[in-house]
This record gives sequence, structure tokens and C-alpha cells, in this order.
Amino acid sequence: MQRMRRRRGQDGSAYEARTRDIVVRVFPVYAAEESSPEQGLYLWSYTVEIENHGVETVTLISRRWSITDGFNRVNDVEGSGVVGEQPELKPREAFRYVSNCPLPTPSGAMKGSYSMINADGEVFDVEIPEFSLHLPGAALKIN
Repeated sequence: MQRMRRRRGQDGSAYEARTRDIVVRVFPVYAAEESSPEQGLYLWSYTVEIENHGVETVTLISRRWSITDGFNRVNDVEGSGVVGEQPELKPREAFRYVSNCPLPTPSGAMKGSYSMINADGEVFDVEIPEFSLHLPGAALKIN
């Protein structure tokens, strides 16, 4: 098992959810150097840690994201695995990856789920906690 240091987002935020002894933590950070606000591009980087605290081996087979921008427009994204992988997590193992999300507004939010399968072939969903993508000082627009 890889030893992990706890990270915090730029505002100190860490988001966590637990489903069936699978813990998912997300640490979002605004990528200012890769963003272009004058062109309506706000890029967020996020680190996800997935830890198996259970007694069974599980494999992450797919992901579903719901991304909401500052105008409450929702974009749903689905795909196989994460960052090109379908990691297998034995008991007490963890997997970490980094990805990003472009937004057309300076604030938004993401949430979702991972589909997992265990050794018995049972498929179940694991919650990805909702997390804020909000620039300090940005006007938060919620309808």
C-alpha cells in the first residue's frame, strides 16, 4: 500500500465520502497558470484518493461526474476507469490520481460516483463527495 500524505485544497478544503468501506477524498485546486479568465476558461485541478478499508478486493470499472458551473448549467460525464486505468484495490490498498476540469465561470461544483466490482462479480456504486470549485472573491451565483 502506498503511504499517502494528507493534502488540502488551496482554501484548505478536503472533501470525503465513505461507501461500503471505500473512502474517497478530493482535494481541488485552482490552476491559475493554465486558466484564461478573459477567455472564459477557469481550470481546476483535483487530486482524488480512493482507499479500501474493507475486507474484499474491488476494481474501479467506471466513473460518472456531474459538473455544475456558476450559472447552474450541468454537464454529465461518464467513462471507463479513471485516467486510463481501472485500478484494483485489495484490502488496505489505496489509489491516487490527478485530473482537471475546465469551467466557463469562476465558480462551480462537481460530484459523482465510481462503479466498482468485487471478486464475486457484484457491481456497486461508491459516492464521490460533492466539492466546490470556487475562486476566492468570485461571486457565487445560485438560482
